[in-house]
Amino acid sequence: MSLKHVMELLEVLDSVHVTGEDVKKHLEAISTYGEITVETVEGKKGSTDFIKIVVPGEDGKSTGGDAPTLGIIGRLGGIGARPEVKGFVSDGDGALSCVAAAAKLLDMAGKGDRLKGDVILTTHICPTAPTLPHDPVPFMDSPVDILAMNQHEVTEEMDAILSIDTTKGNMITNHKGFAITPTVKEGYILKISTDLLHVYTQSAGILPVTLPITTQDITPYGNGVYHVNSILQPAVATKSPVVGVAITTETAVAGCGTGATHPTDVEQVVRFVIEVAKLYGENKCAFYDAEEFSRLEQLYGKMTHLQTKGNQVTAG
Repeated sequence: MSLKHVMELLEVLDSVHVTGEDVKKHLEAISTYGEITVETVEGKKGSTDFIKIVVPGEDGKSTGGDAPTLGIIGRLGGIGARPEVKGFVSDGDGALSCVAAAAKLLDMAGKGDRLKGDVILTTHICPTAPTLPHDPVPFMDSPVDILAMNQHEVTEEMDAILSIDTTKGNMITNHKGFAITPTVKEGYILKISTDLLHVYTQSAGILPVTLPITTQDITPYGNGVYHVNSILQPAVATKSPVVGVAITTETAVAGCGTGATHPTDVEQVVRFVIEVAKLYGENKCAFYDAEEFSRLEQLYGKMTHLQTKGNQVTAG
């Protein structure tokens, strides 16, 4: 059961003392099948532990196969905003979803259910992250900048990426559960994947819910324009297609809000990303239409400039 792993890891993460090594130890107790690494990175506002879990597939590239590799990123500022607030914050749901998915995949592999392709899961563990003013509700900030996050969470081996992020601080998707975004690739916002919509209906048992995104959302942080949140920041650091998996609510909830994590919603996300991983490794789940993408570039050219901070004009 995925819910078991969500609840157990929520207990692990809900501590001012938790580290990436604690999470690694918990995952290794489930199965030693995967490869888990932890790296502590210092930033201007503190430090955080980046964790990377590689779950090899039966025909995965890590063992010489050719099945495609899915990346699952838990995107967040921090799992806690101590000492400003006590406890696990809403923003931590991205990390919780990611490590719970890793736990379930490791558990499955240990019981003989290995997927065909590799799955690489990355996130970071910081129980003492700062906060940041944002409208309509405050954001969680991070001890490290977005460049450092992408360097440690986005890898060359990821052929497609699901980026999980708490996305409750808005008034555009008013649904308690989760939503998916259109596919983003090299500066283009593409149509929502029909395959992913189908997986949504099968795993959630309801009609699919989607998160609208804008050009601003797929540009890098730090360029002075509005972003709904950091859900699509991995897309600025890769050529691979990226889809956001947004954990949502009916009301606007601050990222630094506590008591706002709903384990059953997180469990829905865990099941969704695992079902995608199963199909993606078997080449049965396309994130985008490669021919149509090629046609777009032929007609309108590259849009990779949207993966940069653009032409920064200095007043003077």
